[in-house]
Amino acid sequence: MSNGEQAVARLYQAWFTGAILRTIVQRGSGTAADLVRRIFRRQRLATFLPGLRKLGLDHLPAAVAAAQYHYLSNQLGGVRVEYIYESDRKAWIRYPPPRWIWAGTAICAVPSEVSAAMLRGWHAENGLSLGNLRLGFVCTKQTVDGDDALEGYFCEYDHALAPEERLRFAHGETAPLFDPAAAPRLPDDDWPVERRQRAGRNYAMEYIRTMLTEALDVMGPREAKHLIGGAAYLVGLQFYDECRRLLGRDGNDAESFAAFFRGIAQGQGDDAAVERSGADIVITQQGWRLARGLSPPHQRAAEIWNELWRGCLAAHDPTLRWRLRWISAENGGRFEWRMMPSRGSAEAVRS
Repeated sequence: MSNGEQAVARLYQAWFTGAILRTIVQRGSGTAADLVRRIFRRQRLATFLPGLRKLGLDHLPAAVAAAQYHYLSNQLGGVRVEYIYESDRKAWIRYPPPRWIWAGTAICAVPSEVSAAMLRGWHAENGLSLGNLRLGFVCTKQTVDGDDALEGYFCEYDHALAPEERLRFAHGETAPLFDPAAAPRLPDDDWPVERRQRAGRNYAMEYIRTMLTEALDVMGPREAKHLIGGAAYLVGLQFYDECRRLLGRDGNDAESFAAFFRGIAQGQGDDAAVERSGADIVITQQGWRLARGLSPPHQRAAEIWNELWRGCLAAHDPTLRWRLRWISAENGGRFEWRMMPSRGSAEAVRS
């Protein structure tokens, strides 16, 4: 993964976690759980069946295919994960610490129902996607409950499951030991290093894409801007230094931030042009890879996304202002950002 891709993945991972934590704190665990369930449901609908085919798993028994999918796809995303085959109708998946989704100390603040919502939106519904209503998921451990991992197994029953039966909790059961040598592997010819690294960046981007869509659908633009955009701003403040070090950027002037932003754009598969306009710096971007497949309104999503860069700029130099202008929705969107010295700042006085 290039340094730019690493910076993008780091920022977006932190933003996703921060947005869920902010929703928990300000709107309660029920609202956060509903948002998480919807996010993972949308991801499942968009990526599960195509992913099975890409990974070459669509010929396997349902329980095995589902477990191997979560093992391989999460591994590509940089998530620690284990897979244990027990039978064609029972296969385990285990997410040991450190958890990707609740990184660092965030795991101390995530309620059980929010963690379970991830399983409700995806793992428990894999059978529904496969057209096999006998397939369900049994959760045996949750890290947020004080267990040593998030763990469970896909099980194919002898009868069709009602919707409420697709996720079951069985805390007395424990997964067999993981044997890496027995786990599936991606063929190197089909998955060279560059493709694997790009998949890690795309993994984090997919979380943001689906979160923006669901937050706008469920909360509306104003509430989504407050919760999801507010988290983006704080994450930009907190993670700017780390990400600019990844990009090898230093300096405290406006040009330095423009170079950082262009590196981020390239890291997420876009490009940004930078030019001077008097005392201002104007940055334009044609296309928006993050928004591929994102349902309208793109402009509302862009306004929330822009809070991440406002936070980064505030950490870089709080005397600079940052204004986004949405130019066009064609060809994935066209944006213009104008970076301006605040009135009374040294740069404004010089100009």
